[in-house]
Amino acid sequence: MDNSLQGKLAPLRDQIDSVDEQILELLNQRAGLALQVGEVKQQFDAGGLVLKPEREASLIRRLREINQGPFTEAGIGAVWREIISVCRGLESPLVVAYLGPQGSFSEQAALEQFGQSIVKLRCDSFDEVFRAVEAGQAHAGMVPVENSTEGAVNRTLDLLLNSPLKVLGERSLNIHHCLMTQSGTMQGVTRVMAHPQALAQCQGWLSRHYPGLERDAASSNAEAARIAAQDPTVAAIAGAMAAQAWSLQVVEAGIQDDAQNRTRFLAVGTTEPGASGHDKTSLILAVPNRAGAVHEVLSPLADNGVSMSRLESRPARTGQWEYYFYVDLVGHRDEEPVAKALAALKERSAFLKVLGSYPMQ
Repeated sequence: MDNSLQGKLAPLRDQIDSVDEQILELLNQRAGLALQVGEVKQQFDAGGLVLKPEREASLIRRLREINQGPFTEAGIGAVWREIISVCRGLESPLVVAYLGPQGSFSEQAALEQFGQSIVKLRCDSFDEVFRAVEAGQAHAGMVPVENSTEGAVNRTLDLLLNSPLKVLGERSLNIHHCLMTQSGTMQGVTRVMAHPQALAQCQGWLSRHYPGLERDAASSNAEAARIAAQDPTVAAIAGAMAAQAWSLQVVEAGIQDDAQNRTRFLAVGTTEPGASGHDKTSLILAVPNRAGAVHEVLSPLADNGVSMSRLESRPARTGQWEYYFYVDLVGHRDEEPVAKALAALKERSAFLKVLGSYPMQ
């Protein structure tokens, strides 16, 4: 018997190789079934792409529930999202629009939501993301909607109000900002660039360490990284993914003022997901301009036992009402308590738009 390290590892590695071969065989069986699903869809949908966010979410949740370990729940989500992504791509390539350029947090959110097997459509603005999906150039778009430090992303809220697109999913990212330059030092740097939200999220750190640096806004953090890659006098604030994408060196990592800094992204498209059993419904409403109107309008939620997880106000620009309220409810619009609450809300509201019901992350 070989009691050396290699001698003890060899049979274990042989078993791993055997299991990997079995996994590969099963993955190919799954891929074959996905192709058959695509053929059936073509018969009923004239070749159109059909996203099923509720099916994907419930599949991953079921696997987590039956999992006995030691494989982690997070690992199940990460692995099966990629399996689903690859199999979905066999049916038809999924085009996803997001704020670019390469290396943005929006790109990271898109990849975590839809997997690596997507066709990436990088856009120059949130408006362009919405236009691309509305025009059919992309099947889905990924946009930030709120940050734990700076609050709502107002342009996204405005676009949701006026767009026919539906919310079909959400993804929350831990946001770790890095200061990066060509050289990895601050020698010769005269200004720092980032998206205004990122500059605000790092303003305390910047004021302590580089109070004399000019701060310039960019359309995105990734765009700031692209500029820094061409200009040695510019330092960019962006994620580690952007540093890698633009061959920049990190001067300091984790410069956000809040260590728990998170941004929530929404996936938008023309798909309306069915109920997955663990869902959220987003809507916009406006109330008559009178005392107690907000309490009166929202009372159907309590009456029907529906929980509200978010309430965000945004000034209305029509002059007819003072504010729009962006509301997230726990539950799917097709579930009886939520359906009853929405019907009552519609009767009492001056304006109501359901943005979509979708699987909760």
